[in-house]
Amino acid sequence: MEKVQSLKLGRGIDDGTTQGPLINKAAVEKVQSHVQDTITKGAVLRTGGRKARNLQGGYFFEPTILTNVTQNMSVNSEETFGPLAAIFSFSSDKEVVQMSNTTEFGLAGYFFSESLERAFSVARQLECGMIGVNTGFISAVETPFGGIKESGLGIEGSKYGLSEFQNIKSVTIRNLGLSSRCEI
Repeated sequence: MEKVQSLKLGRGIDDGTTQGPLINKAAVEKVQSHVQDTITKGAVLRTGGRKARNLQGGYFFEPTILTNVTQNMSVNSEETFGPLAAIFSFSSDKEVVQMSNTTEFGLAGYFFSESLERAFSVARQLECGMIGVNTGFISAVETPFGGIKESGLGIEGSKYGLSEFQNIKSVTIRNLGLSSRCEI
């Protein structure tokens, strides 16, 4: 929690800024509504939870951590797109995978593990296009970028993303009773 509280809100071009503004007023209001919904339904606000004060201009919201979050809260079924970490409790890998896969979204999933075997097991079961294990940095030019479900169809980036831009043509030639096929 101390790390989140040490984030410095400000314009991205200002020295020392670690947390910039949201895109518009509606984005700030959406984060605020998710915070209020979770608290009303029993979540615990650990830090943040308000529109940022003492900043001139911009759409700033304090980095926020909520615990005791459950699946009946809007933060579980709507994308927040703001500085909000909603912490769900679980007892087993099976339970957390089931909870994660109930969402209609599937862009990315992130988790931490000290076991490589467990990391691959959970990663195989998660229904999302990209997974970060022990990291939040999952995008690179050499890796595919894309989601599944309501988070996208198809991918971009890497050699796999090139297929979106390719047209494959098939030509069949028959000569003297023999036929041959190739792709060009």
